This record gives sequence, C-alpha cells and structure tokens, in this order.
Amino acid sequence: MQAPPRSPRAIPGSAADQDQRADELIAALVALPPDHPSRPGIRDQAITAWLPMAQRLARRYAGRGVPADDLTQTAMVGLVKAVDRFDPGHGVDFVAFALPTILGEIKRYFRDRGWAMRVPRRLQDMRMAITNANAALTQTLGRAPTITDIAAHLNATEEQVLEGLEGARAYRTTSLSTPVGADGSLQLGDSIGADDHEYELAELRIVLEPALARLTERERRIVTLRFYGNQTQAQIAAQMGVSQMHISRLLTAALTKLRTHM
Repeated sequence: MQAPPRSPRAIPGSAADQDQRADELIAALVALPPDHPSRPGIRDQAITAWLPMAQRLARRYAGRGVPADDLTQTAMVGLVKAVDRFDPGHGVDFVAFALPTILGEIKRYFRDRGWAMRVPRRLQDMRMAITNANAALTQTLGRAPTITDIAAHLNATEEQVLEGLEGARAYRTTSLSTPVGADGSLQLGDSIGADDHEYELAELRIVLEPALARLTERERRIVTLRFYGNQTQAQIAAQMGVSQMHISRLLTAALTKLRTHM
C-alpha cells in the first residue's frame, strides 16, 4: 500500500517562501489518486495557501458597486474550481491556470449579478465594448469620442451604440429617496408622475351626457336617484309608487341602453 505523501510543512518567512509552500501543496495534491484519504486535508491546505492570490484579484474589482465580501467569495469559488480542475499534464503551472479561472468567475458575477436591472446579454456586451472603445479612442483621438467615432470603431450602427448606452443605465439604480432640487427638500420619488384616472372619468362624462339623453324621463330619474342620490331600489320604489322588482327591471333596461349608446 502506497504511503501518503507528507504535507509540506509551513515555512514562515518571506512571500517567496509562502509561494513555494503553496506550489508544493498543489504538487502534493495532484500526485494523489482521487480516493486517497489524505487528499481532502491537502486540498484544504492548498486552497488556504493560495487564498491571498484570490483576495488580490478580488481587490482589483473593488469600487464598482459590488460588496467587497461578495467579490472575495466569488474569487474563492474560482480558486476552489482551479484547485479541483488543475492538471499539470496540460503543460502550464498552477498560477497560469488559476488566474483566468478566478477572473472568469469574477467577470461572470458582474455579468449575472452586478446589474441592478436585468438587460439582454447583447446590451451587457455592448456596454463593455463601448467602455473599452471609449478608453482606446480617447487615447488615439486625444479627445472624448463621439457616438459616430464609437460606432465606427465597433463596426456597429449609431442606433446600436445609443441602445447600449441606454441599457448601461440599468447597471446602477438611484434610490427614490435621493434628495433633489436646490434645497434638497424634495425626493426623487416625489417628482415621478402617476396615472391620473380623472382623465378617464372626464371622457366618460363626455359620452355619458348624450347617452342619458336617449333614456326616457322615468329611466333617467331612476338612474339619477340610484347612482347620484345613492338611494336603494326600495327607496326609489317607495318614491315612485311601484314595486322594488319593477324598479330593478327598469334600472337593468336603462343601464343596457347606456352601455349600448356609450
């Protein structure tokens, strides 16, 4: 039975010493068969040893509206994937394999979770392309590029660039409690309009008057007492000297006429 390789001992001292130990842990891990009892412990040590690299990569993306803890956790997920998937037979060392794995995980996080509102993937890609084009063209032109410049650089239409810029506004949202105005006494939410149902009522009043004119004198009186006087059918029947059932039939007929004319 093959004896388990001994885990490399911790070597206190310089960063170079720590990097050497991290490399030794990865080498020890890949040398073990998948079912070896020592593998889980060495795997945990390897992840811990390479954790500073993941944290450094996460800090590169700080200040972009995403909590630092979320970035660190995402980078750690990428690190775990890199440790589990690393194969030295591909001819690259662990760092060369782990860097794109961790960065890819962080970029996927920004793509899937970083947007305050979900927009189509093509708009997300266009936003990234516009950002890169802005940086490149500013250097080449010596000024801020125009929409036409960006469209020509990306081989896209101006409409596509404008759509991308509009979609980019969904990356960040503004709180409705944000103060606006010179004195800040007004909040953003106070300035947002709402549907005014009085417009609908105004239209109904306009078409109601000619429709009421089509009713008989008695039908108009019943409708007025019921809906403007807020009287019950029994009260209307008592005033008009007929049965409540008769008032119910007359009211139904009057409303049917109104619906037809309106």
